[in-house]
Amino acid sequence: MSFPRLASAILAASLSLMGSTAPAQTFSPSGDPDRPLPDIQALMHEVQEHERAAEAIQKDYLYREVAREQRGDGKKTETNEYDVFWINGVEVQKLTRKDGKDLTPDEQRKQNERLDKEVAKAKERKAKADAKGQQTDSQGHEEITVSRFLELGSFTHPRRLQLNGRETIAVDYAGDPKAKTRNRTEEVIRDLSGTLWIDDQDRAITRLEGRFARPFKIGGGLLMSIKKDTNFSMEQIKINNEVWFPSKIEGHGGARVMLFVNFDGSILVTNSNYRKFKATSTILPGAATVHESPEEPAVAPR
Repeated sequence: MSFPRLASAILAASLSLMGSTAPAQTFSPSGDPDRPLPDIQALMHEVQEHERAAEAIQKDYLYREVAREQRGDGKKTETNEYDVFWINGVEVQKLTRKDGKDLTPDEQRKQNERLDKEVAKAKERKAKADAKGQQTDSQGHEEITVSRFLELGSFTHPRRLQLNGRETIAVDYAGDPKAKTRNRTEEVIRDLSGTLWIDDQDRAITRLEGRFARPFKIGGGLLMSIKKDTNFSMEQIKINNEVWFPSKIEGHGGARVMLFVNFDGSILVTNSNYRKFKATSTILPGAATVHESPEEPAVAPR
């Protein structure tokens, strides 16, 4: 998950589907609290560049995602399992099981058709953006850069903490409700507040917490609506001592984004079984062929 994509994924982090079991988070004071802190803006630009470089490595990996959603009234729980990987430069989530049951052949066919269309649309969006000289994420959507984050809000209060035994720099973010926005994603960012933990050595985001202090609506709630006090957290772990991946996402509250997200209650997404792979360039006809590398599957460091 790249930092530029964090803008569009910030809402998805609490609602959408990523995921796997990460170690319990333990915080403690830094071993060297007097060491000078870096300039916040320079630090965040370093994080952005690191995440862009990491994305190239992430494209060589496949992992399993399990998303468990429970309605606020507690009467219904849904569990979906996915394979997450990259194909033709596009990150995709392939649904493999629903509530513990494998997909039927017809459901598998529909999944393949959906993914093939998504990849084609993402490539088309990216080609159009490239023609205009715009930077985009893997889905072809315009990136929200650190510079734009700083125009929509501010990063403040840097401090050193140890997180699971690694030195991190925690930074708070608060959007400016009066900032002028250019699209719906920026409107979400403007209403967001939270905290990021950045690995001091790797300049990678290791944890993210966000919340919406007031209700948020676009198009009178028809296009997007987020309930007051909706909150989320995301954790990342280092795999194979080379790249950081999302490992656990939790969200509580409620939101609706057109036909894509309808969430009211709580969601827990966990990722596991990270491993390197090679995939065919197309999904149709039939499922994409995935060839795992001969090396041992990657696991989270303990």
